[in-house]
Amino acid sequence: MELRTLKYFVEIAEQESLTKAALKLHITQPTLSRQIAMLEEETGKKLYIRTNYNIRLTEDGILLKKRAQEIIELESKTLAELADSDNANIKGVVYIGAGETAGVKYLAKIIKSLRESHPGIKYRMISGDAEDISDKLDKGLIDFGLFVGKMNLNKYDYIALPDSDRWGVIVRLTDKLAVKNFITPEDLRDRELLFSHQAKSHGEFSDWLGYPIESLNIIGTHNLAFNASIMVREGLGMLVTIEGIISTLTENKLKFIPLKPEIKAGLVLAWRKDSFFTKAARKFLEYFSR
Repeated sequence: MELRTLKYFVEIAEQESLTKAALKLHITQPTLSRQIAMLEEETGKKLYIRTNYNIRLTEDGILLKKRAQEIIELESKTLAELADSDNANIKGVVYIGAGETAGVKYLAKIIKSLRESHPGIKYRMISGDAEDISDKLDKGLIDFGLFVGKMNLNKYDYIALPDSDRWGVIVRLTDKLAVKNFITPEDLRDRELLFSHQAKSHGEFSDWLGYPIESLNIIGTHNLAFNASIMVREGLGMLVTIEGIISTLTENKLKFIPLKPEIKAGLVLAWRKDSFFTKAARKFLEYFSR
């Protein structure tokens, strides 16, 4: 597969139109059609279906789009690394993946300090849950991952942060539980719950419940909490999450209530043991390790 053709395919998938993609790519539509036809012949798969309104990816097309985006991202990162090696002054992009956590403040402090000394260093932040971040770290798409809570770190080097996140629930101010100062396992019984993927797989949370997590009425899951908090605000369930990532100002009509007994999730900055770091990434780690 040619990288150029993969870029063409991703553009078609994003635009959902051959015509719009051709205009954006500055090539003719027949040329673009031939390139994608060759890609389908090479893969032996039908990648998209034309409808009266747009182009819709097949299941094979969705898979190829995901892999193509990773390949394109890796190419961009590799070119940046090669360019970085030629610079006397440190420049480049540090790629960081992070779950939703107030612990991002540590990254902000390091980045601010680093840029004061090395203004040529920039960063790209990618949000996701632990599974997303681990996957990108393993594939070399990011340099560092900020993880929340328990996970297997055997294949990584890491630094533990001097802080932790506290688990609790987000409820509407009109919820009957809003008068409480803490939430017990019994409070969650028979309630409609929204869970982060991480909370659902968090071993300590299951231990805290004292009964099977499967017996909870979990009506939805998410990997990022902001949209879930809006659902709570609109009257859909209560959200199990960590403290500090959802605004609970009075005008938002939400309240965070911690769990009791308390559950805290540690924070670590991790990187692959076999990582090849650019000068920018090495300098970031140097500042973080101070």
